[in-house]
Amino acid sequence: MAKLYFHYSTMNAGKSTILLQAAHNYRERGMETLLLTAGVDTRAGAGRIASRIGFGAEAGTFAPGDDLFDLVAARLAAGPCACVFVDEAQFLTRDQVWQLARAVDELGVPVMCYGLRVDFRGELFPGSATLLALADEMREVRTICHCGKKATMVVRMGPDGQALRDGAQVQIGGNETYVSLCRRHWREAVGEAG
Repeated sequence: MAKLYFHYSTMNAGKSTILLQAAHNYRERGMETLLLTAGVDTRAGAGRIASRIGFGAEAGTFAPGDDLFDLVAARLAAGPCACVFVDEAQFLTRDQVWQLARAVDELGVPVMCYGLRVDFRGELFPGSATLLALADEMREVRTICHCGKKATMVVRMGPDGQALRDGAQVQIGGNETYVSLCRRHWREAVGEAG
């Protein structure tokens, strides 16, 4: 039975590595997959999913106005597709998450989404909020804070090396911009330790 999955974590937890390994497992067994990533994130190149440890794969991209149900239906019309993998799922719109849920329900294809749960302000991304509401299964990908506790938050660092409290929700960046922390150290970093 097809399901909608949401694998979530903070930055640098290995979400893309897990996605690429799972997609490889399907291909290794002769099953085709559809890989998608947010068009806004071009750190690894346009239409490319890459992990920090060097794995990568070409992928289709999605933008806010794209109908992902139609995209998945077109892929299935072109031939068998055993699973859809979506990287950077926090950038999905609410409507796109519903479209993916519809693809699961009506087209019978599993959809595995990987992304951040919260932004640097501690607020849910719209795509993540909708995935938390609709996913059949959710799996936390764990990583650790510098103190050794589980990291559940992320801070965005400014040019001066200090944690930012304000700014646009979306700013593409990696280790040079974001640091994953436990809630206690996130609160200290943003000045809300009170």
